[in-house]
Amino acid sequence: MPAPRKIRLGVSMIGMGYHLAAWRHPQSSAGGNMELQHAVRVAQVAERGLLDMAFLADGVGIRFNDVPTGALSHTCKNVQFEPLTLLSALAMVTQHVGLAATASTTYNEPYHIARKFASLDHISGGRAAWNVVTSATDMEAQNFGLVGAPPKTGRYDRAIEFVDVVKGLWESWEDDAFIRDKAAGLNYDPSKVHMLDHEGAHFRVKGPLNVARTPQGRPIIIQAGASDQGRELAAATADVIYAASQTLEDARAYYNDVKGRMAKYGRDPDQLKIMPGIMAVPGRTRQEALDRYQVLQDLVQPIVGLGALANYLGDLSDYDLDGPVPEPDPADRRDHSRGQIFLEMARRGNLSIRQLYLSIAGGNGHRLVIGTPADIVDAMEDWFHGGGADGFNLLPTWLPGGLEEVVEMVIPEMQRRGLYRTAYEGKTLRENLGLAWPEHPAAAAKRAGMAQLLGSAAQ
Repeated sequence: MPAPRKIRLGVSMIGMGYHLAAWRHPQSSAGGNMELQHAVRVAQVAERGLLDMAFLADGVGIRFNDVPTGALSHTCKNVQFEPLTLLSALAMVTQHVGLAATASTTYNEPYHIARKFASLDHISGGRAAWNVVTSATDMEAQNFGLVGAPPKTGRYDRAIEFVDVVKGLWESWEDDAFIRDKAAGLNYDPSKVHMLDHEGAHFRVKGPLNVARTPQGRPIIIQAGASDQGRELAAATADVIYAASQTLEDARAYYNDVKGRMAKYGRDPDQLKIMPGIMAVPGRTRQEALDRYQVLQDLVQPIVGLGALANYLGDLSDYDLDGPVPEPDPADRRDHSRGQIFLEMARRGNLSIRQLYLSIAGGNGHRLVIGTPADIVDAMEDWFHGGGADGFNLLPTWLPGGLEEVVEMVIPEMQRRGLYRTAYEGKTLRENLGLAWPEHPAAAAKRAGMAQLLGSAAQ
């Protein structure tokens, strides 16, 4: 009898936290986004809470326009560590928690990414995960000699081939290729190294990768696509999806749509874990939780709120903050899918511009749950059993305090209900997520050939 499903949990350890005013919290270290010990503390809290992974979102440049002028200088979304470097350091001070990072397919080459994440997987003992993204902002493009970001269709076409090449490079060596026989003087079995020899529309890559097959077989692949192209890429390649939904109905529709696409790629839906973002703000009472959240809400400056909306709805600074949210000019919307979520929130709740930016100040379009530990677990369980999620990506209001509150208050309630682990199940992130081992294609072919041979002999 299969073991009952457990809720999977990760945490986004972006900067000082997910709330717009996180860096201004009275107990935060204002420069924590460039302090190694801050990151160490967050990762160790995540491990203490038995979380599957800690995730570093990233971009190759400052990804937010200074709109309205001055908005950017009032936030902490400006500097941060290069994520693979930081995660390698965190691998040395943690033992179990997975280590995930974003890396773009737009401004990297497949060999670089394959090598870096394979190295991290070895360094961490099998805990690496790659969040696959395409870079959409002009600010990033201008750091690579371009005027603006490449068209969306081109970015996704490149991304699909990019992931295929990376996965192929990760299969350069069979699991038992390295004999390292000192007496015979033979380091590896030449029959167990495989050249990729890839030639495609975007890449020509010979291989092999100069990193051995990794402890997980290959690192975990994460995707966060909301568009149709993003969903297709996730259904074909991802092990985990980070999603954004406000209602169970929307979450369930997304869940069913993406998992429904997997069969054509020969994939079992259980081998993809969909983890919507959730900002959980617990308190011993509901009022205490509300008070904790209000501390941050009171610190949101209007210019910062307008800046948070600008990437999705354009510059609204010429409009009355307490008036209705105007219909945006499509040319001003850099993220249409998230912008549409914000528009629907405004229309559904009849929100003013001020009310809208305050409503997204925490979750940025993700689900926000404020209440007692029981309230928060009720909300999670509703989506988990209701077909909207396999788990959640925690978005702490501020770090490390917002995560510590969840670990100390919410995790015990999840465990009491039998919804969450009481110890890590394995040594690797793949094992802890309950994902199958990716058998090397050459080993699979040999096994299939042997089975056919034995079957013929039996006849």
